[in-house]
Amino acid sequence: MKREEIPQQYKWKMEDMYESNEAWEADFEKLQKGIEELKQFEETLEKSAENLLKMQETCDELNQLAEKVYVYANQRLHEDTSNAYYQGFSGRAQMLLVQMSEAGSYIEPEILNISEEKLEEILKTEAIAKYETYYRRLLRRKEHVLSKEMEELLAGAAEVAEGPKDIFMMFNNADIKFPVIAGEDGEPVEITHGKYVKLLESQDREVRKAAFMGLYETYGKFKNTLAATYCANVKQAGFFAKARKYESSLNDALDGSAIPVEVYDSLIESVHAHLPALHEYVKVRKEKLGVEELHMYDLYVPMVGEADKKIPYEEAKEVVLNGLAPLGEDYLELLKKGFNEGWIDVYENEGKRSGAYSWGAYGTHPYVLLNYQDNLNNVFTLAHEMGHALHSYHSDKAQDYIYAGYKIFVAEVASTCNEALLIRYLLDNSKDDKEKAYLLNYFLEQFRGTLFRQTMFAEFEKIAHAKSEAGEPLTAEVLCDIYYELNKQYFGEDIVVDKEIALEWARIPHFYTPFYVYQYATGFSAAIAISSKILRGEPGIVEKYKKFLSSGSSLDCIDLLKICDVDMTTKEPVEEALKVFESILEEFRQIL
Repeated sequence: MKREEIPQQYKWKMEDMYESNEAWEADFEKLQKGIEELKQFEETLEKSAENLLKMQETCDELNQLAEKVYVYANQRLHEDTSNAYYQGFSGRAQMLLVQMSEAGSYIEPEILNISEEKLEEILKTEAIAKYETYYRRLLRRKEHVLSKEMEELLAGAAEVAEGPKDIFMMFNNADIKFPVIAGEDGEPVEITHGKYVKLLESQDREVRKAAFMGLYETYGKFKNTLAATYCANVKQAGFFAKARKYESSLNDALDGSAIPVEVYDSLIESVHAHLPALHEYVKVRKEKLGVEELHMYDLYVPMVGEADKKIPYEEAKEVVLNGLAPLGEDYLELLKKGFNEGWIDVYENEGKRSGAYSWGAYGTHPYVLLNYQDNLNNVFTLAHEMGHALHSYHSDKAQDYIYAGYKIFVAEVASTCNEALLIRYLLDNSKDDKEKAYLLNYFLEQFRGTLFRQTMFAEFEKIAHAKSEAGEPLTAEVLCDIYYELNKQYFGEDIVVDKEIALEWARIPHFYTPFYVYQYATGFSAAIAISSKILRGEPGIVEKYKKFLSSGSSLDCIDLLKICDVDMTTKEPVEEALKVFESILEEFRQIL
């Protein structure tokens, strides 16, 4: 379908951000001039509180403007990724962000050059007091911020350091070609990234096997190149960690959100302790599929067929509203506002970016990109992305720009909480055992894919980076051995761990953002803990949750979750989530 054929009410209103492309161009030009203005504060910050405040206000204004310019350019491009006009917008916006980073590279070193006594005095100034949390965080990282010259050098090096990631993305998205296999109807189907999981969900086992083998045989041909690329990325992370005087790249990655390394280690330990539950799930899957040997390509096919039920988008909105009723009328009113006032780009069209996301810029409402299909999976996607959107809405409304954006560590909490509430509503209101079994299967897969799998990814990263930092080479053989042994440990004895799965590390884009994936598992655990409290009707929990949604990054991530009495420095939230997995698995067994 062409974009112009889609009714206007199912497209997002980008004009709420910029009424025209000319208005975007005007802000782009304003931003270029602003970058030059930012440079004028260099070597003045120590002189007076007034200079510091002017710089800070200029920074806020420019960052807010840059966010708006960047988001608009890219969301317009996502409407049709083949549009050369908006490709130009996106490229120009990206370049401007790099220029801004370089222009402002003097700021942190200069602030940290101010004596702590003088800075304490400055922070008593009423106008600058709102930046106190920002400065306290900066002081906490003082030993890791370098001289002005070194910071400028590292800002320039950061673009070069993106090389391994850029090479992988270009290879993985543009160059690699997978074979054509026979589909369910016997017709030829080319394996693509977009089709791969769908092929693994096929009820025809030969299709699943052919897709699995075809994909990994292709990656296998390039395993040495991919190992060298990944190794280069691990080394660049190690270089920046060492330059900034961190003990390791893991410490460096976690320090930005003030996450203790113990949280990372505790996640892995807790999941290890509950691996018997995952092994039991694998055993149930083997029994349900009725196979003599369960293989890695059998992990994605639904054990229960989806209830034969089409859910058009208009109906999906009602289902989501009903499912999220425990969050209160004010939350539902905001959902309706998002549904009805141009926040969401609903349907697929030619050239549109695949998948789904929530995004936006401070000062305008959030936006959600969907590619809605009339099924239950997409109802969950709607609930998930609107969780992100309303988290942003609450934070933007309550916080100044500098504290409105929240860290990745808490980013998946609101979205997963919405899904958990929705699934319980659907289970409680379903009269159909087949639909209940499908929902339980769906929820079990959420746990397997998010809590268990992402933790396995996190463990792989920890081992790989530690080996590199110890001076050990990360060859294809070494990486494959690490990954293969982890799969054996995580999935247990009731599955054949096919040798091809050893290459899965070679196709995971998130590994090029080191120590990112663990946050999916911790965020999922926190969301399950919060949704369980809401469903139990714990007094005051909904109000605490909305306070969490409204807090942006005004507190550190660990303290934000403590608002809802969830302490991620303990094992309790992950343990509780894993117990929910065990109870869902038992419920699934009973219904079968």
